[in-house]
Amino acid sequence: MLADHKGEVPFIVYILPFLAGIWLAMSFGLADHMIAVSIAFGILLGTFIALNLLYERTKLYRLPWVGGTMMHTLLLLAGTLITLNHDDRNHSNFFAKHPADQLLVRINSEPQLKGQFLRFTAVVDEAITPKHRRHTTGNLLVTMTVDSARARKFAYGDVLLIPAKYDIPDAPFNPAEFNYRKYLSQKNVFFQSFTDLKHVFVVDRKAGNQLVAYSLGLRQRLVGQFKKYMQDPEAIAVASTLILGYKAELDNDILQAYSKTGTIHVLSVSGAHVAIIFMMIAWLLKPLDRWRWGKYLKATLSIGLIWYYSLLTGLSPAVCRAAVMITMVILGTSFTRRISMVNILAASAMAILLYDPFLIMDVGFQLSYLALVGLLVFQPIVYGWWDVENKWLDRLWIICSASIAIQAITFPLSAYYFHQFPVYFLISNLLIIIPVEVVMYAGIGCLIASQAGWVTIAEWTGQLLQKSILLMDAGLRYIERSPYSSVTKIWLNGWELWLMVAFIVLLFAVFYYQRAVLLKVSLVCLFLLCISSSFRKIRSVRTDSISYLNLKKHSGIVFKQGTRAVVLTDLADTDKTFKYSIRLGLDSSRVEDVVILPFSKDTSTMFFKKQANWVRFVNKDMVIIDKYLWLPKRGVKSKADQLFVTGSPHIAPGSIDANFSYGKLIVDAGNSDKATNAIKAGLKDDKKMYALKRNRALVIQSNQ
Repeated sequence: MLADHKGEVPFIVYILPFLAGIWLAMSFGLADHMIAVSIAFGILLGTFIALNLLYERTKLYRLPWVGGTMMHTLLLLAGTLITLNHDDRNHSNFFAKHPADQLLVRINSEPQLKGQFLRFTAVVDEAITPKHRRHTTGNLLVTMTVDSARARKFAYGDVLLIPAKYDIPDAPFNPAEFNYRKYLSQKNVFFQSFTDLKHVFVVDRKAGNQLVAYSLGLRQRLVGQFKKYMQDPEAIAVASTLILGYKAELDNDILQAYSKTGTIHVLSVSGAHVAIIFMMIAWLLKPLDRWRWGKYLKATLSIGLIWYYSLLTGLSPAVCRAAVMITMVILGTSFTRRISMVNILAASAMAILLYDPFLIMDVGFQLSYLALVGLLVFQPIVYGWWDVENKWLDRLWIICSASIAIQAITFPLSAYYFHQFPVYFLISNLLIIIPVEVVMYAGIGCLIASQAGWVTIAEWTGQLLQKSILLMDAGLRYIERSPYSSVTKIWLNGWELWLMVAFIVLLFAVFYYQRAVLLKVSLVCLFLLCISSSFRKIRSVRTDSISYLNLKKHSGIVFKQGTRAVVLTDLADTDKTFKYSIRLGLDSSRVEDVVILPFSKDTSTMFFKKQANWVRFVNKDMVIIDKYLWLPKRGVKSKADQLFVTGSPHIAPGSIDANFSYGKLIVDAGNSDKATNAIKAGLKDDKKMYALKRNRALVIQSNQ
């Protein structure tokens, strides 16, 4: 399955302590101990070298464990040091450590226009004050308001002068909301800046890496060729994404169709796409095998063409990962007689993590390497389940066994991140195998023909490309709309993720080693997983809660009883904010029956009743105070458990305390700062007040 001896796969042995070091640095924030770790690494490295030089004199061969222990410790410390050094915050010239009036930034990504907002990351080269300019480092996410015409003026490598106004990205405010701050931090971006065009000045052009600039410009020109020889916007978007890795124009409906059918990997230009290109290159260069030195020339040309394809895709990280691995495979097969693909896989991962250890937290990195592990390690096990004699059925079974192995090993991580499982993954993957190859070859052919000026061939291949994509999309949409096409609302915590991984790996080990003890341990993992999931479900079903959400400019309250919920909101259920800030929270809390109401509508259910501004949920009373509710300065006090203020109403000082006896006052995030401050000033006890603006959602629970 792996190797008969660990000496055959040394990089598997090396990468494990290295990964442990990266994990230690990222989990425990060892920045304060960076000097101590560096000293320990230096002393240990010196000792290790000295012992190797004096190997026979010291008779170290009598203690073989010493060298192994020192090597593993060195790799662990190396992983820790590289990660700490890669974190810009640990450098003394990090821009956020130096006050400034203006920042000189250099765009280091391709600017993306979404609506009226242009967004890109930039390296902060200088922090500027009226008295001095200081050289700095660190990445900044910049968002500016522009129109589509002016957005084209900004490109990779531009040097801009912007105001030194930045802040830390918001943490997730609502339950199960996407953690954008964490996502950015894993890309070494810890601050963001919002500005408009009038405060931005272009200082220089084309100051970035010339190779990257050429690559991004070339990709834009090639996307333009697709638009020239194809007419359907959907086909153009899929072709640009699938072949060139350009996702800016991809529609969400297309993404959903691929995601729910388990074929989303097709839209991420990565190992599979590079492998298809490699097979085409290998076939074209096959005549070189006849010559004595032909295999070396073939290897050189193959590596060059693979990296040129990486250039066409804008040198995207996923393609570069695949190119590194295939480069190692080509070198291994060309210059050695016997290679271990698993060892090459580990070596490529280690090389990439040496360059950027933060990639260990990248979902694409994790899934792509897991998929390759499934293909190399688990596919032979699955293939051995069925001995097929028919030649064509055997080829079909090879494809099916690969799909099963990859889906099995990636399922825990996919469920953890995306909370769904594509039931018909085998059918959908079989459906797209031939179309994807046709799309890749037709797309490359169209681009070559267009660049060579062969208009007729470019038009013909462009039409073939368009029809292949539309046929593939139609098939995937049919599968997506089929009954029980996907299992959704799968929510795992960290322990459940590891238990599921352990169960699946041990189950494959049972088939390979055929040992009863492995089966027992795998069943224990499954049992613990079921217990954990059951306890969480029982706790959720038995819990009633009111969640006052922070939706910024919008309002939302979730009244949950067990698996039922009523949502009061001014958002439609198709709105993007609803999907990301409300729907995820409902799914994570196991809600199955949801009623969505605007604040203006009255209703009555078994556990919820709303009439005008008064709400009763189970045994709790709540009043909605908006601009339509009149509060006299002196009134008869009404009793309510919670008050919810929304819409920036004008409230006379003291009128809330005069009209209500309450336990908690919640001020919606959509209220203006002026209204929020006025409400707080008019209260006798402002400790009862909770302002949602810039704060997490307030969840009030009661176990029944």
